[in-house]
Amino acid sequence: MGMFLDACTQPDPHASLSEPTSKAICVLYPAEGGKVTGIIFFEKVSEGIKVTVDIMGLTPGRHGFHIHEFGDCSAKDLSSAGSHFNPAMKSHGAPTDEMRHDGDMGNVVADESGKTHLEYIDRKITLDGENSIIGRAVIVHEKEDDLKTQPTGNAGGRIACGVIGKAKE
Repeated sequence: MGMFLDACTQPDPHASLSEPTSKAICVLYPAEGGKVTGIIFFEKVSEGIKVTVDIMGLTPGRHGFHIHEFGDCSAKDLSSAGSHFNPAMKSHGAPTDEMRHDGDMGNVVADESGKTHLEYIDRKITLDGENSIIGRAVIVHEKEDDLKTQPTGNAGGRIACGVIGKAKE
């Protein structure tokens, strides 16, 4: 047989696509002309999904951030990511509200140096199934999400974007 390997003994390169996902990652890149970057981790825990956010390059203060429907950050203004991820067609709200888009993650608060760190448990988002956030985008906005204005929270323009992907276990 020499160097010939039977295809039946090779691991399936697509097997991990159907396996449950316990960790995901999103690397944020700035909109054209911007400087906002960051990283967001998503990890399945017993209470839901633990979200850990580290962003830099923000103006001090509050900034809305949401999961959007498409994993496409190609437009200069980041509009290619579409609207908030909202498979149940609910109203916009706070991440702690029962009535909210699946993609509503509230606000991050940047310090005077433009950095933010946030950790919380989200009980609505999922890393598996029909409403998985894998392959969707996270958008950071220029202004605070007021958590009530429909349909987007009046958070202003899009200043950073990243696609959510499976993370190495």
